[in-house]
Amino acid sequence: YLTLNPSACSFIYYSCQKWGFHLSWEGDLRLSGGESPAEGRVEVFHIGKWGTVCDDGWDMKEAQVVCRQLDFPGAKSVITGKSYKQASGPIWLDDITCNGNENSLVSCSFKGWGLTDCTHKEDVGVVCETGSNLTNNTTTLSMDHSISLSNDLGQLFDTATNCDLNILLQSPTGNRQEDDPEMVETTICAHKTILSLFPHFNVFPETTNITVEVRKPCQPYFSSLIRYLYTRKIDVTFSSALCLHQMASSFGVKQLMEDVGRLFPQIFPDDSSFYTHVSIYRYAVETKDTILEENLIQYLAWNYQNLTDSPAWNDLPVELLQALLARSDLVVPDESFVLETLESWITDRALLNSSDTVLALLSGIRFPMISAEKLLELESISPLYQIYKNVYREFTLKAFQFNVLLFSNLTTNPNIKKDIGNYSPRIYISEYGNYNSNPSTYIQSGFTTPLHNSLLFRDMKTSWEAIVFTRQSDCSNRGVRCESVPAAMLRDQSYSSRPRQIRFSNRLLLMCQNTYIFQVQSFKDNMAYIFKNDTQASPYPCVDNKYTYVFVVIPEYVLSGF
Repeated sequence: YLTLNPSACSFIYYSCQKWGFHLSWEGDLRLSGGESPAEGRVEVFHIGKWGTVCDDGWDMKEAQVVCRQLDFPGAKSVITGKSYKQASGPIWLDDITCNGNENSLVSCSFKGWGLTDCTHKEDVGVVCETGSNLTNNTTTLSMDHSISLSNDLGQLFDTATNCDLNILLQSPTGNRQEDDPEMVETTICAHKTILSLFPHFNVFPETTNITVEVRKPCQPYFSSLIRYLYTRKIDVTFSSALCLHQMASSFGVKQLMEDVGRLFPQIFPDDSSFYTHVSIYRYAVETKDTILEENLIQYLAWNYQNLTDSPAWNDLPVELLQALLARSDLVVPDESFVLETLESWITDRALLNSSDTVLALLSGIRFPMISAEKLLELESISPLYQIYKNVYREFTLKAFQFNVLLFSNLTTNPNIKKDIGNYSPRIYISEYGNYNSNPSTYIQSGFTTPLHNSLLFRDMKTSWEAIVFTRQSDCSNRGVRCESVPAAMLRDQSYSSRPRQIRFSNRLLLMCQNTYIFQVQSFKDNMAYIFKNDTQASPYPCVDNKYTYVFVVIPEYVLSGF
C-alpha cells in the first residue's frame, strides 16, 4: 500500500542551518541558488527529497503561490532559462496550473509527482517581493511545531474525546426490509469544528447528528476518510482507492481526490480487456476529475491499437472516442488505420444512419495524413463512403490538395488555416518507426524514412542514427553530454539536404514486454531521457523493466503564423 500525506507531516527532513535545525515536510518549498533569500530556483519537498519544478506553462499565478507559501508579500517575476547551480535531485513537478489563490504549490493542478519530459535546464525560478518585516530576518527565528498537530488530532479522533457530532453511516445491503431497502448501520463520533471545514457534510453550529449513506463496499473505509479530515494522512491500497476517491469527491475533499486519482494509472496495464478503463472514464467524467480523465485518455491514446482489439472496443462511449481522435499522441500504424477502426466501430454499433454522430467522428480523422494511394481506394472499400459521399469527397479533396500543393500555396490556403489540426501528424509507427530491444546494453542502429508523407516528398528519404546510452561512459565515448542515463539519441544524417519548410517532432516510445506503451518522450536537441532514475517517474508501471525502444520520426510542415 501507499501512504498518502497530501498536506504534510509524514516525511521529515532535518537540515542544519545557522540558527539550528529547520524542519521540512511534504509539500514544503524553498528557493535555491539565488543571489538573495527572495530569489532562486523553486524546489519542493516530496517523500524525503528536495526536487525542482519545470518551467513549462509558468506565469505570475504560479509565482504568486510560491512566494505566498514562503511568506513573502508577493511575486515580482518568473525566471526561466537561468543557470543556477546544477540541481542533482528529481524534477518533481511539470505542467502545473494554479489560479493564484492557493496556499501551497502542491494544491495546484498537476498530473503527478515526477511526471515530466524536462531536464534541469528548464528548472523554474522566481523573484519574490520583500517587505519591511523581512529586512532584518537574520535576527528572527521561526519556530514551527505543527508537525505534531497531525498526530494530536489523530489521537483526538481515535479517543473521541469531547466529540459533539454523531455520524450515522448507512449502507444498503441490496435486500429489502418491508418497503424500504435494508441498511447496515454504524455510528462514528466526531467533532463539528473539523467537519464544518468541509461544507458538503452540512454541519452547522446547531447540528448534533448527521446521516451519511455510502455504498456497502466503501463502508470499511469511511472511518479512515473522517480520520483523514483530522490528520491529512491516510493509507491507500489499490482495493480502497476507488472508494476513497468516490467519497472524497462526494464530500468535497479535493486534494485527497486528486492524489488518490494519481494512483489509478498504476493499474491501467493490468486489464487487457479495457473494461476497467471504460468504467474509470465514466467515473472520472461523473466526478469531474479532469486529472484522472487525462491520465486515462493518454494511456488509451498510447495503446489505441490494443484498445481496438479488445472486448471493450464496441462499448466505448462516443465522447471517449472523440477525445481520442482529437489527440496528436495517438500511437497508430498510420492514419488509414484510424479511419478503418472508426468505420468498423460505427458499423458494429449500427450507427450508420446517425448522421450527427458520424459526422462529428469523421471530422476527427486527419485525412491529409492518409497516403494518396489509400485515399483513392476509399470509394470502393469504405462501408460509409456511399452513405456520406459528399462528406468523404470534401475531406479527400482537402487531403489531395495537401499532397500536391507546393508549400507556398499551403500557407495561403484558407481551408488549411481553418482546420490546421487535421494537417498535423500523429505518432505513426509503420513507416516511421524503428525498434530496438534489450534496454540494458548500448545500442546503435541506422534506418531511413520518407522525408514527408505528402506526394511531393515521399520519394525523398532521410537517414537517421539511433543510439541508446545506458552508461555515462557510453555518452563520453561518443562526445555527448547526457543529463542522465538511460538516454536515447536520434540524429538526422541528411540535415543539409532537407527543405527548410520541414521539421521533425520525433518521439521515443517505450513498449513494455512488447505488449503496451508505458512511456512517450520528446526529443530535445536530438536527446530523450528515460524515466528510470530519481529525477523522473513513469506514469504507468512496467514489470521488471523489460521494454523495447521505439524511435518514431514525425515530419511536419513549418506552418508558421497559423
